[in-house]
Amino acid sequence: MNRYFTTFYLTELDVPGDARVTDYLHPEWANFRAYQGDLPDSQLPDGPAISGVTANVTGPTSTTLRFTVGSTRIWGIGILPLGWARFVGTPANLHADRHYTVASEPFLTPFRGLADSLFGEKPDETAELGRISAFFLRALARSDREDDPRILACHAALLDPDISSVSEMAEAAHLPSHTLERICRKHFGFTPRLLLRRQRFMRSLVQYMMDPSLHWIGAIDSSYHDQAQFVRDFHRFMGTSPSEYAARPKPVLEAVMKARQEFIGSAVQALHAPSAA
Repeated sequence: MNRYFTTFYLTELDVPGDARVTDYLHPEWANFRAYQGDLPDSQLPDGPAISGVTANVTGPTSTTLRFTVGSTRIWGIGILPLGWARFVGTPANLHADRHYTVASEPFLTPFRGLADSLFGEKPDETAELGRISAFFLRALARSDREDDPRILACHAALLDPDISSVSEMAEAAHLPSHTLERICRKHFGFTPRLLLRRQRFMRSLVQYMMDPSLHWIGAIDSSYHDQAQFVRDFHRFMGTSPSEYAARPKPVLEAVMKARQEFIGSAVQALHAPSAA
């Protein structure tokens, strides 16, 4: 199932007393998250706030999601474009930069069984992971539909740091430009141009966050024309300036990024390469 997901991951937050912490998720692929403990308050820019729910789904994003939460356990499932096509099936562009409660959205009905059954009376990481794996294996067994190889071809081209234009991406994916545009909107959520721009930005952000000694100027991706272009992208994707972001506490994301880099070799979901397995 590695071609469908970034990973199934458990985050356990232990916040002293009744305190809560606030952090911001980076632009990423779609995610399912379920909670046991304190239930988060979360919101995308210009979107409705979601509070007090035990499971939510975020479509692919090109901006930050702000969340505030106390002590809790979070199971997350990063859904790659091929996984979206396989397990969600609706056009991803209709759900890009959108945030949903699993219990109330008709298109998320298949995920309600997972949300309702994931946690037992007591925390049990092994049993919970088993329930997640079994849920998706059953879903795979119910369908004999073949995966679209063009989705993986587009994804491979998107991840190539030497590709910086839509024409180069189309050539690498061996697709006409209009087909590339349609596939990216339907399964990735955004146009090829915005996806390439997001990748370039995320490469730079990860460089800085994994090695702050570089400073921003040393972390900027080589495909940027100048620092001003990078700053514009920072405002577009993060809603703030590089200096303001650097000064902002990151009580959850810093630790999560380091753990992802150590265990799966990709600090953020947007840069995760799907496996052929």
